[in-house]
Amino acid sequence: MPDNINETNPIEHQNPFENPAADMDFLLEEVLEDEILPVIPLRGAVLFPGAMISFDLNKEQSLLALDDALEHNSNILLLTQKNAETEDPKIEDLYSVGVVTNILQALRMPSGGLARVISHGEGRAVIAEFTQSEPFIKAKIATLAEPANEENSKETEALLRLSRENFSDYVEMSGRVLSEAVHEISQCNVPGRAADIIGGHVSMKTEQLQSLLEERDGLIRLQKAVSFLTYELDLLKIQRGLYEKIKLNLDKNQRDYILREQLKAIHNELGDGDNVDDDLEVFREKMASAHLPEYVTQKLDKEIKRLKHSGGFAAEAFVLRDYIERVLDLPWHYKTKENMNLSHAEEVLEKDHYGLRKVKERVIEFLAVRQQTSALDAPIICLLGPPGVGKTSIAKSIARALNRKYVRMSLGGVRDEAEIRGHRKTYVGAMPGRMIDAMRQAGTLNPLILLDEIDKMTADFRGNPASALLEVLDSEQNVNFRDHYLELPFDLSDVLFICTANQLDGIPQPLIDRLEIIQLASYTEDEKIHIGMDFLLAKQLKKHGLRKNQLKFQNETYGALIRFYTREAGVRQLERAIAQICRKVVKILLTEEKKSVTVTPGNLETFMGNKKFRENKKNENAEVGICRGLAWTSVGGDTLSVEVNTMKGTGKFKLTGNIGKVMEESAHAAISYIRSRHEQLSIRKGFFKDTDIHIHIPEGATPKDGPSAGITMATAMVSALTDIPVSNQVAMTGEITIRGRVLPIGGLKEKILAAKNAGIQKVLLPWENESDLSEINQDVKEGLDLILVKTMDEVLSQALERV
Repeated sequence: MPDNINETNPIEHQNPFENPAADMDFLLEEVLEDEILPVIPLRGAVLFPGAMISFDLNKEQSLLALDDALEHNSNILLLTQKNAETEDPKIEDLYSVGVVTNILQALRMPSGGLARVISHGEGRAVIAEFTQSEPFIKAKIATLAEPANEENSKETEALLRLSRENFSDYVEMSGRVLSEAVHEISQCNVPGRAADIIGGHVSMKTEQLQSLLEERDGLIRLQKAVSFLTYELDLLKIQRGLYEKIKLNLDKNQRDYILREQLKAIHNELGDGDNVDDDLEVFREKMASAHLPEYVTQKLDKEIKRLKHSGGFAAEAFVLRDYIERVLDLPWHYKTKENMNLSHAEEVLEKDHYGLRKVKERVIEFLAVRQQTSALDAPIICLLGPPGVGKTSIAKSIARALNRKYVRMSLGGVRDEAEIRGHRKTYVGAMPGRMIDAMRQAGTLNPLILLDEIDKMTADFRGNPASALLEVLDSEQNVNFRDHYLELPFDLSDVLFICTANQLDGIPQPLIDRLEIIQLASYTEDEKIHIGMDFLLAKQLKKHGLRKNQLKFQNETYGALIRFYTREAGVRQLERAIAQICRKVVKILLTEEKKSVTVTPGNLETFMGNKKFRENKKNENAEVGICRGLAWTSVGGDTLSVEVNTMKGTGKFKLTGNIGKVMEESAHAAISYIRSRHEQLSIRKGFFKDTDIHIHIPEGATPKDGPSAGITMATAMVSALTDIPVSNQVAMTGEITIRGRVLPIGGLKEKILAAKNAGIQKVLLPWENESDLSEINQDVKEGLDLILVKTMDEVLSQALERV
């Protein structure tokens, strides 16, 4: 029931005492005693007994009727107008049946022209006759009594249950009725009262509500109420269905347009509005001046149209704007002019790096062929070597020698294919891959791109980035490289790719097939001394603000620094050591007021502290069961001492020293060879049953693995079992088979360097490594007796000091 009731002017009637209920004799049966009450007309509303109502009065006649009621018993008769549009209703414009209400509270406004009334519906009443029309309407009424309650039949119970269910559904769907009404009707067992509750809360036509008010029979009244309620409930269901259809069929562009306009108004109000038309004009100007390929122009025209229709602030607009900007930033035609001067390239490479002969030769060869023909594809070079040997820095020098832009792309730890190929634009935060981003950064079609640490890539559920590089590094395919974000073919055929790696083990074979591998071996001590003197010292003097005459190195200092403080394959630690000395020298010059400092092997510990490494020298004497092997590590070569003890026992075979599985298998292959050849080796028959053999490789904290120590362990075991010492002037490396053949190994240069640094005179090498010896500089091999062996018999004849 509405809280605010619009009332009409006071009633004027020519015959105010005419009985309007003359034709309603059936209503006057079983009425209570008559009463004269003031009357207030209602517009568009019907009130029911039992309801708490609130309404405002603002007409003088109504205010007078209110005052009259308050002076007597606080009762008022509310009658509904037949036509809600009638501004000045007559008596014939009012229904004859209304509700007597008791005024609970009446609040007059300070202005006096308005009153707010709260009242409670007491019961139905019918007009017997009007007794007054001026200055307000009064009427004699007959209060209609509710018929006596009878026990509800099954039909009545069913009707009550139906009314509760329908009313609950109506409340849920309309959302306009308080939950207390649902509770009230659920507790009501009187049909007439249930009908009044429905009439007081369900939106119906005024005629329907009035017919419910006038019906005295409670059961009939409830039947009418349920009928009206069911009709209204069906209308609500149809209305909801239509709403859902309209909502689904509403044109998306229309909704987007409304939202964009609202967002634009918000941005303009905040003062950060954006003019999309200006951006579109800038984009078209860039397209006209960039001389883009036809397929790129067509794609950008399409995206610019989409941007124009999307407005300036939609999420799609930001994606489109970013895409267009990235495409326009790419170098679709521009190339830097390549420097083809061979002498210039040689000069730059020699000035920046010492050694690295193979890399320099390959670059010069490339330039020489490019002078003959421009059709040559750029090579895809992979620089393979230990850390610190200059793989990354030589790439910078090559770019400078060729006058190409240099871009470094670190691939260490990359595990997502999208890092290379990019993300599709449908994803939130999508961006192009690293390859396209590198081209944008270079700003030219022919840069030098360094793919650093290519062996450190990994794969997971998001894909294998190495697979994406197959297209990038294939000269037959990269002319039309497609990035997922770009969605356009991009030419990478003029890019000079240089990759770096420490080992080939982490690179898939299909990718290795596309690479031109150039091995960078460890630096010799002489090479490190030259690099330190000619490059590193000058670089660190400049960084620390020192002049040449303020810090001097004796030539022997470099050798001591390399041997005792920076044992490595490259020169990275050597550079850090020189930087440490420079810092301490700067402090000395400032605090002790010296003009210069000279660093010698004698005072080196003053600057560097205690020695970090001891000299790994050969054994002082030939010993039984001890043999010197050669090993390759990630920081260069090293010597490896293998010790064997034999003891009386039950034939147990034990290996210690943090040995890996491959090395353990090599030891078992060696013992199998010895058992099969025990007569030729003059070893007692049955030794393997009553003799325990223990092989140990010192420095147990350092993991060791690989097959190249096979002949070393075999030699040490033969020495221990025959009691013949192994020469302390011999070191060896090679894999052994159970038949005693010696197989080739890797890291030959590093191993020979390790033997030379340890003071070894004779080195035993696999015969199949003969071709590798020609690749090693003569200064490395100088002073060493390099002996190539095919079998263990040759190894033992060279290593054991037989009497």
